[in-house]
Amino acid sequence: QVYAVESGGGSVQVGGSLRLSCTTKGEGTIRLYDIHWYRQTPGKQREFVASIPAFGIPDYSASVVGRAAISRDDAQNTVWLQIDNLKPEDTGVYYCNTRAGSFAWGQGTQVTVSS
Repeated sequence: QVYAVESGGGSVQVGGSLRLSCTTKGEGTIRLYDIHWYRQTPGKQREFVASIPAFGIPDYSASVVGRAAISRDDAQNTVWLQIDNLKPEDTGVYYCNTRAGSFAWGQGTQVTVSS
């Protein structure tokens, strides 16, 4: 099977920036797949953050619109999510996958935003 691999998280202060990366491990790649970023916090459902189709324009949740930029380079087998002006509400574990869940879930990357 193909596993999602997330990285780039960290602990930052309010107003800082992070650039998260999503790639895959296994025989499959992100080529021709829509890639979605989700955020998970304890006790709450996983929520959509942003997505980028194989061919098309990105989509952003209201929580990050205007602050986030998602991009991809299929040759590098990588999707990035840049989030600027980070807020405490951005805190969570970030996961990537296709909308249909084509990849096995990775361990995610932790984002912690503090005042």
